[in-house]
Amino acid sequence: MTRKRRRPARLLPALALLVAASPLAAQESATAPGVTLDRVRFGQSAALTGPAAALGQGMRLGIRAAFAETNAQGGVHGRQLELVSLDDGYEPAAALENTRTLLREEQVFALIGAVGTPTSRAAAPVATDERVPYIGAFTGAEFLRDPQQSPTAVNVRASYFQETDAMVERLRSDLGISRIAVLHQDDSYGNAGLTGVRLALERRGMELAGRAFYQRNTTAVKSALLHLRRLDPEAVIIIGAYRPVGAFVRWARKIGFDPVTVNISFVGGDALAADLGAEGAGVFMTQVVPSPTDDSLALVPQFRRALARVDRSATPGLVALEGYVVGRLTARVLDATGPDLTRPAFLEALASLTRVDIGGFTLGYGPGDTQGSDRVFWTRIAPDGRLVSVRSLR
Repeated sequence: MTRKRRRPARLLPALALLVAASPLAAQESATAPGVTLDRVRFGQSAALTGPAAALGQGMRLGIRAAFAETNAQGGVHGRQLELVSLDDGYEPAAALENTRTLLREEQVFALIGAVGTPTSRAAAPVATDERVPYIGAFTGAEFLRDPQQSPTAVNVRASYFQETDAMVERLRSDLGISRIAVLHQDDSYGNAGLTGVRLALERRGMELAGRAFYQRNTTAVKSALLHLRRLDPEAVIIIGAYRPVGAFVRWARKIGFDPVTVNISFVGGDALAADLGAEGAGVFMTQVVPSPTDDSLALVPQFRRALARVDRSATPGLVALEGYVVGRLTARVLDATGPDLTRPAFLEALASLTRVDIGGFTLGYGPGDTQGSDRVFWTRIAPDGRLVSVRSLR
């Protein structure tokens, strides 16, 4: 269900999506905002329109699937899980305004499924100031993994530093590559990935071959491409989103510039493969969840069934799978918290979960440890345009 509400003209239009079918309870609980006798309300600010829309839409879809699955089983301690989603277009100012709206007007219990480092940079401090759980952001930024900076953050995925370390190691050990350059988005997300690459190189006694950058929410990558071509790297690690990356790969191959190309998970692997098709053959990506076709984990068929219940036309994808894991984790923490639900109790319950098995995909937390998974997976665009799992870059 989509609800309309007034928004300042300077902001992107908002989209409010309610997941639970039950109406708002008439009697509000005294335990915490967003909590009543029969519901818990969560708020999401994410890119639902614009060049990064597939990422926000994927996270929302996965969370919806997990919440609907939980609700069909009776909810958690008798409470149905509800999601309110607002569009920020992957812009920090809109994310900040949405966060304030979700907390003050929509009265959500917690924030969930944010998309991006620059948007989280704007929104997470509000969550910290108001002691609101900031759950499952689609970013590997380090500041969300520092309990001093973000004490209310609840992370699922491996960090960007872990992804970039895996990239440098595989390029060196699998392919013998030493000249590595970086193309990055010119903001906190791009800088986080760039820092991760630099650190990974330094640990191995290597130096960065050079870098180039582009502006967020654009596909203006030609100047960066020409600069990188002059540097003549053997590999380019890209810290970007799927549309500018797609433009970069097309232009690079058109002018005969063909280094090994590796993308960080935020690129949106499914969206990039759909955008490039066969033109993207050989492009690599790190991932932080298993393939949505890998039935060796019970998680994957569980995800596909849950997804089909909320949208039969949806194609199971990596971003939606991550959102589904975030939603499943949230339900598990709510269960561990007990019926007397408060924000501090939720975060305390999280710290007690040293092992959370979600269909064979294991997460672990503890005091001072707010990141559930350290795993990094690999995918490549095949000659027919499909995104396939790989174990080696050879």
